[in-house]
Amino acid sequence: MFGSPQRGVNAYAKVGLETGIAAASPHKLIVMLYDGAIVAILNGMTHMKAGNIEEKGKAISKAIQIIDNGLRASLDREVGGEIARNLDSLYEYMSSRLLTANLQNSTDILEEVRGLLADLRDTWKQIGDEPTGAAPLRTPSMAHG
Repeated sequence: MFGSPQRGVNAYAKVGLETGIAAASPHKLIVMLYDGAIVAILNGMTHMKAGNIEEKGKAISKAIQIIDNGLRASLDREVGGEIARNLDSLYEYMSSRLLTANLQNSTDILEEVRGLLADLRDTWKQIGDEPTGAAPLRTPSMAHG
C-alpha cells in the first residue's frame, strides 16, 4: 500500500543528495563528481564480477557521463590554461579506457581509472582544505570553473 521500504530510503537519499548539491560550493561539487564517478566504477566492477552485463554497462556509462558531462564540461579552459588542457586530455583518456573496460570486461582497466580519479579527488580535496590566506599557485583549482 505504501510502497517498498527501499523506495522510502531512495527518496530520502535523493533529498539528501539534492540538499547537498544546493548547499555545496563549486569546489565541493567537483569533489562530488569525483565521488560519483568512483562509486559508479566500483558498481561496474561488482556487476562485472557477478556477470550482470546490463547493470555493468549502466554503471560504466554513468561513470563516463560524469566524467564527460560533469568534470570535462566544468573545465575553464580560459582560466585553467595548460592545467585545464591536461585535465581535459586525462578525462578523455579515462572515458576511452572505461569504454574499453566495458567491451573487454576488464576489472584491471576499471581499477586503473578508479585510481586516477581517486588521486585527482584527493588532490582536489587538499586544495579546498588549504587556508584562504595561502599564496595563489597554479593548481588544478584554476582549471575547474
